[in-house]
Amino acid sequence: MSPLFIKNMTFKEKVNTVLAEALLEKPSVFLVDLIITDAFKVIVTLDGDNGVVLQDCIDVSRAIDNNIDREEQDFSLEVASVGVGSALKFVRQYKKNIGRTLIVKTGSEIIEAELVEANDDFVILSWKAREPKKLGKGKETVQKELKLPYADIKEAIVTVTF
Repeated sequence: MSPLFIKNMTFKEKVNTVLAEALLEKPSVFLVDLIITDAFKVIVTLDGDNGVVLQDCIDVSRAIDNNIDREEQDFSLEVASVGVGSALKFVRQYKKNIGRTLIVKTGSEIIEAELVEANDDFVILSWKAREPKKLGKGKETVQKELKLPYADIKEAIVTVTF
């Protein structure tokens, strides 16, 4: 990218452009969040189809640091991977977490279930539940499955099991 082209951009445009170019070199890594505060603190949050390693964060940080002139605009920079307990935001994140347990909030309920399938339109969740027996007294364990469109998911978080 020509230095003259970058010079005529706003600070936010410069960061976005440099970040997009850096991520083109790492196709398995993707942007989850970019925050630029009024005090010019740049916070980049990354995820990856196979996770994010430290070198990914270093490379993205260097790309931003080396291509934006601090003489023109001083800024602080933080590049990190999504943390444990962060909500899933993109279909790509659901797809990479197939087979893991999620806590999913819909408008009316909270479901803890295994993510069995994720495509571009919906997820399929599977879990065991205790329900009253159809005949007689007591409860029985039944396998439940739910096809849930992304639009119905208010929040989904991967649970960590040890």
